[in-house]
Amino acid sequence: MSVAVSTRFPLAMDVFMGRNVTNVVCRWQQLYGEQGQYLVSVKREMAGKNKTEVSCTLMVQKDPENSYIPLWIALALFVALTLLYFLGFYVSKLHCTQKCCHWLRGKLVSYEPKSTEPPRPVAEFTKSRRLLSLDTFRGFSLTLMIFVNYGGGGYWFFEHAAWNGLTVADLVMAWFVFIMGTSVGLAFHAIMKRGATRIQLLRKLTWRTLILFVIGVCFLNYGPVDGPLSWSWARIPGVLQRLGFTYFVLALMQACFGIKDIDNYQFGNWWAAIRDVILYWPEWIIMAALETLWLCLTLLLPVPGCPRGYLGPGGIGDDGKYPNCTGGAAGYIDKWLLGENHIYRSPTCKELYKTTQPFDPEGILGTINSILMAFFGLQAGKIILLYRRRPQSILKRFLFWAILLGIISAILSKCTQNEGFIPINKNLWSLSYVTTLSSFSFVLLGIMFYVLDVKNWWGGQPFIFPGMNSIFVYVGHSLLGSFFPFSWELKFPASHAEPLFQNLLGTSIWVFLAYLLYKKKFFLKI
Repeated sequence: MSVAVSTRFPLAMDVFMGRNVTNVVCRWQQLYGEQGQYLVSVKREMAGKNKTEVSCTLMVQKDPENSYIPLWIALALFVALTLLYFLGFYVSKLHCTQKCCHWLRGKLVSYEPKSTEPPRPVAEFTKSRRLLSLDTFRGFSLTLMIFVNYGGGGYWFFEHAAWNGLTVADLVMAWFVFIMGTSVGLAFHAIMKRGATRIQLLRKLTWRTLILFVIGVCFLNYGPVDGPLSWSWARIPGVLQRLGFTYFVLALMQACFGIKDIDNYQFGNWWAAIRDVILYWPEWIIMAALETLWLCLTLLLPVPGCPRGYLGPGGIGDDGKYPNCTGGAAGYIDKWLLGENHIYRSPTCKELYKTTQPFDPEGILGTINSILMAFFGLQAGKIILLYRRRPQSILKRFLFWAILLGIISAILSKCTQNEGFIPINKNLWSLSYVTTLSSFSFVLLGIMFYVLDVKNWWGGQPFIFPGMNSIFVYVGHSLLGSFFPFSWELKFPASHAEPLFQNLLGTSIWVFLAYLLYKKKFFLKI
């Protein structure tokens, strides 16, 4: 008998004696390599007068292939192109190169060497132009999101984790939410400085929220293969819906409690060292109340047929004790308020844990922690505003928050995948997931801020282009992802080379389209 097995998850195999499933004579667990062929030999031999012994032998008939070769080649090409870009940029700035270019163009003007003045202070960044680090971080997250949504070359770590744990695919949306919070803080401060009233801010944030909801529900809810849209099965939650509601709550707090004259609180108070928290104490109270609500519902809400505080995947997980408890309170609330037909029916845990219950990773309860993730991003924006004349202070504050949130994550998860108080789980948007990804975000934003906005070592290319047209690129890649040239019928779907080329090409096309729109100064805003 031959059978194909998963090469993504370790496979546990038991050999029973007779029909008694408790009489296990052989047991092993192994992660099998791709395109490998394995032979399992089970033999029963007489070991005595009335005694038999069963021996199991696992043999490799064909060695598995090295599936990472296409990925290493793609990475090497990317590194080579990056080095060529920076080398060309460096050469173009040389005195002799620029002088030669002037001579070739026939310009009879005196050549003036490049100014050696130090980079502009951060104070000018927030007043005269956008922070490059924000758009670059957003664009980097969006580019990676497109790649993993298109398939990620078929590699398991570019797909979402089955339940607990983190993969590359689990990082991108959280980063996007974080940077949305940072942008809200900077944008609303600038709008309030220009004299906008709170009523105008409310109109703006309400309109933007409604547009995000409409796009998410009406345009990204189904594909052409589904036929005419029926409201009897239409999925209500979604990525843009969650982003819209998260933006609404965060922007509403800023409209109500934002501080216009933030410069008046720079120095001179005993609480100056923590003014980025003290000045916004109403927002912290609101977030503490929301997080308390999440903890109470998640850990204390009675769910029929499930243990209180259950955070598992259900199905065959936990030895099959709770097959209908997928997501615990989060799944129960979604089914109770929205109905089973209006939430996601193919969660990432379905393949591994053989679940039968629908579960939506963009559900209601997880949206509370999405707001918390954006709030940490908002905190980064407040730090930039308060310390904009002292870049080193910004970096120190970012590092402090990264370490603090990292410690909280270590305590909640016990530095394990499944044994923590609250495991890291993107499906649930658990508290440990939010603190972990917020810690990562502070580190990444701090690095980009230092490289792009303080030192001017890099202009953010190519990620800054999709970062400045994020709505256009996200909606476009979602609607057109199944059409050529973003997708085609694969001749060798079992390999990684062709899927990886297809996904990288599709992602590159969207980055190039964003670049063209950037050159035309076209920016789609809501």
